[in-house]
Amino acid sequence: MTQVTTEQARRLTQFSHGAGCGCKIGPGRLAEVLAGVTPPSHPDLLVGTETGDDAAVWRLSADRALVATTDFFTPVVDDPRTWGRIAATNAVSDVYAMGGRPLFALNIVAWPSETLPPEMLGEVLEGGADVGRECGFAVVGGHSIDDPEPKYGLAVVGELHPDRILTNTGLRPGDALVLTKPLGVGIATTAVKAGTAGEDLLARAVDAMCTPNAAASAAALTAGATGCTDVTGFGLLGHLRKMVAASGVDAELVVGDVPLLPGVRELAEAGTVPGGTRRNRDWVADVLDLGPDVSETDVLLLADAQTSGGLLFGAAPDRAAAAVAELPGAAVVGRVRGGTGRIRVSR
Repeated sequence: MTQVTTEQARRLTQFSHGAGCGCKIGPGRLAEVLAGVTPPSHPDLLVGTETGDDAAVWRLSADRALVATTDFFTPVVDDPRTWGRIAATNAVSDVYAMGGRPLFALNIVAWPSETLPPEMLGEVLEGGADVGRECGFAVVGGHSIDDPEPKYGLAVVGELHPDRILTNTGLRPGDALVLTKPLGVGIATTAVKAGTAGEDLLARAVDAMCTPNAAASAAALTAGATGCTDVTGFGLLGHLRKMVAASGVDAELVVGDVPLLPGVRELAEAGTVPGGTRRNRDWVADVLDLGPDVSETDVLLLADAQTSGGLLFGAAPDRAAAAVAELPGAAVVGRVRGGTGRIRVSR
């Protein structure tokens, strides 16, 4: 009993070796692993692993398909119910990024049962259930293991129309690029873990991470988007790299147009940058063309490993502007051109 009391006195984030989606295997190393795995093939598998999309899509009929995904990670905040909400919001985001509607989900739990109390795990699960109720899907059962490092997430199943799938391959020359949430969550959660985040930054980061991408997905579909992803552990630059390569286009980002959480630039300049962000920056280096006034801090902010980030999608400029007007915090951050998978960053 003494051990439980002692461990409860520790902050939940102290059990985590990293911060949320920043704990992902680095994109370069993951690409090496997947290169040796034979991709599946089936006439009803509409979206598989080849293009690195957010979820798999399986055709059931001419007008109905299932979309399935899974996501889980280590604590990013100390309040267990809030962590559960963030993890669940992040997991269901992959369904929204494909243009789908979530139906149900299963819990994924790793828990240090000898050092953290079951009541705390109950709060985590309630946080996940809160998101299900808010977004209109059921969280039913799941699987748990004993693990010295707590982890939580969901496996989510949804549905969509086979003719209205948003994918990494859908960017078109002439599209404007829309980002629906500010960047900087990776830097903010790293500051939380270090105990250096101010209350205002923490509140803004939590609000962003707990905001579902349902409205953003609907806006992307209304805008006629065909290319879309959610911006998570590989950062804006990493996810955009996958999109431009899969779509056979180039993209330009304008640093000054990219929304940021207040205070994260100063934290980055002071050296508060997660390891996952630096790995992302290294992975995109060979496809980046930087303008003369673009600083290394600018690039790190664009590469910041997000947890439960916003959607990034392409649409015709007028329709992109209309979508931004409907989504608080969203912005047009760049454009798409013909090309071969390069990203230009300018001021």
